[in-house]
Amino acid sequence: MAKNPPVGDSQRIGAIRQRSQTQTPSGHYVKRDAETGRFMDVKTSSKEPFKGVRKEGK
Repeated sequence: MAKNPPVGDSQRIGAIRQRSQTQTPSGHYVKRDAETGRFMDVKTSSKEPFKGVRKEGK
């Protein structure tokens, strides 16, 4: 049976609900706050999407 990791180990369980992400023309992903619509962060380490953040429709 699967178990959640111990409390306090700084690991996320499930999706981040207040965020969304979209891909820029350069191929990088940018994270957006769902409440205000402001861009928060661009992932420049790789062109893979952020983990646990839902993608916006095209």
